Amino acid sequence: CRSALDLVPFGIKPLLRRAAAYEALERYQLAYVDYRTALQVDCSVQAAHDGVNRMTKALLEKDGVNWRQKLPPIPTVPVSAQTRWSIPSAGAPGANTPPATAPGGGPDQTAAGTERARTLKEEGNELVKKGNHKKAVEKYSESLKLNQECATYTNRALCYLTLKQYKEAAQDCTEALRLDPKNVKALYRRAQALKELKDYKSSIADIKSLLKTEPKNTAALRLLQELNRA
Repeated sequence: CRSALDLVPFGIKPLLRRAAAYEALERYQLAYVDYRTALQVDCSVQAAHDGVNRMTKALLEKDGVNWRQKLPPIPTVPVSAQTRWSIPSAGAPGANTPPATAPGGGPDQTAAGTERARTLKEEGNELVKKGNHKKAVEKYSESLKLNQECATYTNRALCYLTLKQYKEAAQDCTEALRLDPKNVKALYRRAQALKELKDYKSSIADIKSLLKTEPKNTAALRLLQELNRA
């Protein structure tokens, strides 16, 4: 797989196969990195989504709530290698030209992607207001494929909490905290998710971290009381 990736950097098949090999060898951190890299290349690959979920669970069990801090760096996939950018946008002139054949077009593509991500996030926010959390998750997921933003992760985490998908909620909050380590919403929502997963110790740790930033946060103080009684 390494030889194949030397020939074609960010090839989906060798990334997935190497990830599976690492997984079989119980080298979960390296497997996680390859699955995440594959998702950057093509966010629609279900095997990569499943792999990320399995590795997250395995690493959470192995290294605890701070497992992400021990990860090797995840490579940034260049826009030219990302499948999603080759999808024609409606009515865009030259939309079928792949970015690889348009030198100097990178920043414009990225700007367009960021703008589309913002629109999708706003659509998700509107769906949350209407109480359609399941559909909102889809919008936030589409947005995150284009631009990883802290607020989008915490918004999707809120939806997952409402849908009782607590592991996914905790995972999104961890992603948000990777981008913004003191984010109050991410700490509070991860604490909520961990409480439901009966990981009271980690939940209390998140609330205490939050209270260092906002010592008078009433919702956090209330949750801490509940956790101390649990």
